Amino acid sequence: MNKASLLLSWFFMNLSFVAFPSVGSWGSKVTGGNIVFTATDSPNPAKDVSGNYMTVVYLENLGFEKLGGNSHTEDVAWLLDQGYRVIELDYENHPNAVSPKINEDIIAINKVLASGTFGGMSHCSSYRSYVLFEGYRIKRDVSYFKDDPTVYNKPDSYVDGDSLHMDIIYPANAEEAVPIVLSFSYSNSSAMSAESRDQRTFLPYTFAGFNDSVLEGAPARGIAWAIADHPKYCPWGGGKPVGGPNDAYKSYQANPDAAQKVKSAVRTLRALGDDLGLSGKIGIYGFSRGSDAGSMAVGDRVVPSLENTGLYTEYSDDVQAAALGAGVFDFTQIYNSLNDGDSNLETRCPWVWGNLEDNYVLWESMGAAHLAETSSSAPVLFWYNTSDSPYYLDQIVRFKSRLDSLGVPTATLTDYGNGHAVPQNAGDLEVLYTFFDEYLKPPALDLVKKDSTTMTVLGHPFNSYSLPFTISPNPVKDTLRLTFNLKIAGLVKFAFCDLSGSEISSRENHFRIGEQIEIIDLNAFKLSNGVYYILVITNDKRGIKKFIKE
Repeated sequence: MNKASLLLSWFFMNLSFVAFPSVGSWGSKVTGGNIVFTATDSPNPAKDVSGNYMTVVYLENLGFEKLGGNSHTEDVAWLLDQGYRVIELDYENHPNAVSPKINEDIIAINKVLASGTFGGMSHCSSYRSYVLFEGYRIKRDVSYFKDDPTVYNKPDSYVDGDSLHMDIIYPANAEEAVPIVLSFSYSNSSAMSAESRDQRTFLPYTFAGFNDSVLEGAPARGIAWAIADHPKYCPWGGGKPVGGPNDAYKSYQANPDAAQKVKSAVRTLRALGDDLGLSGKIGIYGFSRGSDAGSMAVGDRVVPSLENTGLYTEYSDDVQAAALGAGVFDFTQIYNSLNDGDSNLETRCPWVWGNLEDNYVLWESMGAAHLAETSSSAPVLFWYNTSDSPYYLDQIVRFKSRLDSLGVPTATLTDYGNGHAVPQNAGDLEVLYTFFDEYLKPPALDLVKKDSTTMTVLGHPFNSYSLPFTISPNPVKDTLRLTFNLKIAGLVKFAFCDLSGSEISSRENHFRIGEQIEIIDLNAFKLSNGVYYILVITNDKRGIKKFIKE
């Protein structure tokens, strides 16, 4: 064989190890048109146990400045090196590519990924695929607790506990530390087999199954997120106490096991925070089974059997806020109305804990409401549909009443949809994100300059927002301090806008040439707590920044 033939043979032998990107377009609900995407397979692809490709849909050039300090090229190269198939969606700084509008595309992307495809790319994993915002990376399969297989005794062959895992999505090389929201999966992982483990993001049951975009949309608010295996580490309909009947634990998990795992997960995030650029402020997001689990982090009661178990016991397990959907928070209340949706609990709880009347203290210790002791418990936003099973409403009303009596801040979001569902409309998502904004204090994300043909605010094209200025403090309670520099003396307008870009109020002052400091008393504008834009408009330049009023 001659030299040319040898080279040609070597080329074709190694062709499968070369990443060749493909280009296509995808119909975006956010932009109302097609978005160009580039799809690249890793030269060393990571696959799930079924042989499907772990996939990242990477949203870039969005309508706000990214937090991560690396370039798109660096972050995509890192993802490819980790073995992910990377599909880059270029939004070209479209004005609608901001929170919470962008969530509509997140929902659509997950629906497609759940079928195992995207833009002609087949064999995408249905439980190892993620939507990531530009600048964000993923730390996958982080251990947060070693399971005790004797708690639920299922399966019988499960004698050495597995490590429970979480996935952490964080901004890489960010200048400013960010808070994080933690959720426990309601698509349960299981010790049954390799195929059933680590399925906390199994799309047909989680992000796609419920159109749940709150976590994956959090980076558009300057927030990292994590999702963990559910504390009940066995098939959801299974589990039995020692010497007890099969499937006694159907539809619920038990303490101290559940609370120990939740607290260890919170501590794990706090311990890893410095390496991942996290601020130390942690929120909980929970729905259904995940709400049961996440609620265990809300209370401030110190229970010796729940403390100092698991990993990083030297760290605090406090959380700063929780947004809880329909769940069970107090098992002593399940008999208030019989056959109202919780018949599994009504039948099976006594199999494990004995009858309620004689074992009230034990039953009480199994729920999160018991752990709320003082006003130091975390603030909670409860969200639910009144058309859901009645026992969920009863659980929320009673837990909220307990927190209110302790002086813990609470809020509610109701009837955003039908039945057992999660919020997905922009206005309802805004309520959730604003709640986390208030208590987690994420960095404000400035809008990027945009083409004048696509967006204006107060009649001014975004490509004319070129006046640099600083604001402090942010968040702000009463007084906002602005610093800017003028090259031309004249009238300057300060305008406050809501998140849609509509003006709320404004004022004007005359300034001379040079550095300027403007002190604004927000009380005079009667702004309620929330997120706003402030615009500084001169005769030749304009600037815009987001701030939080608290």
